[in-house]
Amino acid sequence: MKTRKLLATMMGVALAGLVVTSCTKKTEPKKAEARKTEAKKAQPAPAAKSGIDAVDTDAIIANDKGDKEWLSYGLNYGETRFSELASITTENVGQLGLAWSYDLKSIRGVEATPIVVDGVMYVTGSWSIVHALDAVTGKKLWVYDPEVDRNWGYKGCCDVVNRGVAVYQGKVFVGAYDGYLHAIDAKTGQRVWKVDTIAEGRKAGRSYTVTGAPRAVKGRVIIGNGGAEYGVRGYVTAYDVSTGKQAWRFYTVPNPGEKQENAAMEKAVKTWDPEGSWKEAGGGGTVWDAMAYDPELNLFYIGVGNGSPWNAKMRSPAGGDNLFLSSIVALNPDNGEYVWHYQGTPSDNWDYTHTQHIIVATLPIDGKPRKVVMQAPKNGFFYVLDAATGAFISAKNFVPVSWAKGYDENGRPIENPEARDTTEGKVFETIPSAYGAHNWHPMSFNPQTGLVYLPAQHVPLTVTDDPKWALNKAQSGTTMSGLGWNIGFLFDVKPPKAAPMGKLIAWDPVQQQEVWSVNHPAPWNAGTLTTAGNLVFQGTAHGTFAAYHAKSGEKLWETPVTSGVVAPPMTFERDGVQYISLAVGWGGVFGEMIRAAPNVTPGKLLTFKVGGSAALPEVVAATRLKLIEPDTVSYTEQDVQAGVGHYIANCMFCHGLPAVHNGGNIPNLAYSTEETVKNATKWVLEGASVDKGMPSFKGKLDEAQVTDIMGFVQFMADAQRKKQAAAKEL
Repeated sequence: MKTRKLLATMMGVALAGLVVTSCTKKTEPKKAEARKTEAKKAQPAPAAKSGIDAVDTDAIIANDKGDKEWLSYGLNYGETRFSELASITTENVGQLGLAWSYDLKSIRGVEATPIVVDGVMYVTGSWSIVHALDAVTGKKLWVYDPEVDRNWGYKGCCDVVNRGVAVYQGKVFVGAYDGYLHAIDAKTGQRVWKVDTIAEGRKAGRSYTVTGAPRAVKGRVIIGNGGAEYGVRGYVTAYDVSTGKQAWRFYTVPNPGEKQENAAMEKAVKTWDPEGSWKEAGGGGTVWDAMAYDPELNLFYIGVGNGSPWNAKMRSPAGGDNLFLSSIVALNPDNGEYVWHYQGTPSDNWDYTHTQHIIVATLPIDGKPRKVVMQAPKNGFFYVLDAATGAFISAKNFVPVSWAKGYDENGRPIENPEARDTTEGKVFETIPSAYGAHNWHPMSFNPQTGLVYLPAQHVPLTVTDDPKWALNKAQSGTTMSGLGWNIGFLFDVKPPKAAPMGKLIAWDPVQQQEVWSVNHPAPWNAGTLTTAGNLVFQGTAHGTFAAYHAKSGEKLWETPVTSGVVAPPMTFERDGVQYISLAVGWGGVFGEMIRAAPNVTPGKLLTFKVGGSAALPEVVAATRLKLIEPDTVSYTEQDVQAGVGHYIANCMFCHGLPAVHNGGNIPNLAYSTEETVKNATKWVLEGASVDKGMPSFKGKLDEAQVTDIMGFVQFMADAQRKKQAAAKEL
């Protein structure tokens, strides 16, 4: 009874409300609207956002006027890495000194560009660990560890690195090495959400990784991935910054199945051999680094990587350009739809990724200002394209090249026929090699000088087809096949003739020519920063940090740092003081095997200012300098033959050639201690060093094979010892 009365009362109140509302709308519409307006006025206005909470697309664009903070990976959406700060000039740069240092506790590669917002710096070390610091003092505020399983280390080609974070609306975003995208509260360091960016690949057991920095645009955080060496299908994905919900995904190569996702993939699939191994290997085309955005054109540019497998004859025997490998692709950031593309290396055969730094700028082309996209990818050519349409403007090699003679008027390379003729034991020296004439290390563009400052290099390699290669098959002598690599080539079966090279080039993108350059003792030098103070900054592989006159290339300042440098510097201003910050920590695919500096100090963050007087952190000198003693491991010729095959399949791209390379952030085994050699099975089969990224090879190798590998290492050490003794006698 009470229930019925209650229901009747409630219905009566509801109906009365409906009647009153209806009556009010009919008889007094103006008064009702007036009341609504007054009610809105009475409500307090929402508090204006400030600091990290205020960082959004408009804030990143606005910061480009003055550049007091560093809000996005390349400073601005055009990724120019040109700062308008000019307190540090050619006149006072010689007075730079260390303001503070911070220990990143990274024994592997450090490749990050710090982000600075409202006096707080956000930077990553190896294993994707995020550090938040007071940007003026270096005081730690919080550390966020995404807890990447160290067993995941072998799934990436090029060290357990991370290039940095994105910030947007109070959050810090990091793409972790194991493929998860994390959103972190910027003030507390606590996780807000976490999303699996490689769910499809994870289910299939494919080796996707994330090492690049995300970009945040129009309420979305965008990230790609790596793994083309292992057999994956590349894509880039956008997620809602608030919830982590997927907004869109663009695949860079066609679906190996029958149905394509969109018109772009329908176009691309026609350029692949339908019977090729890419149907199983995924095709590759990972978007592991370069991205840029143009707000005026509303275009988001991505750089697409190499094919899977590398060898085009094995990937797509019937030929074809294999879109969109080794291309720049422009997308609509609102929905991820394809707008245009330019493919610089059709049917890529040499790991010539186009994932290297993309810059959007305005240049005087034919006497008129024109918005362009610039890139200097691995293949050794500098490209200038129309930013709106992708139309080819020009391309010129910035280093010597052996694979192509140039580009025709349509923007297609004029290839050297010998560059692909590596069958039946024929060997070709690729110049540049797979390490690239320019790798991921960012270049910078100064609109005042009109020059691009480019870290160029050459690491010699010769290549020939691997006749034994089979998809996902681990076999002795097939390059890194024991760890899942799918390449289709063998390397350095004949010694290269070219010499290693590293230099900083000031490049005129309009005239397509070098203006000045600085030679370095070794390749794999750091990315660059240029400023309105008429300066260019760069760290080096041999362990220094220097400033150059932006117009002339004159070295104006140099300081030793704690190890070789690969990460680019950045700059910011706080309380009227300009600072220059640099993450130091040797590594990357080349830096795992070889070092040019005598130091192996764990990763540090160094920040400089005019008049800085802090002491440099203690330097850790390399101790891996003595070859293993003779007879530490006994071996026969048969042992060595077996060992070299297992070494090529499982060890070469991490540890380098025994006694030939000197060990980067991973030891060269020919310089091991007797204890290490005697306990080789513990390291290799029992996972004694998994915490450092060394996987267990249990089930992949047995004790006899490990012994053969160490026999080969001993043989190489003995051979090098004899060579050194002969040289002394001369």
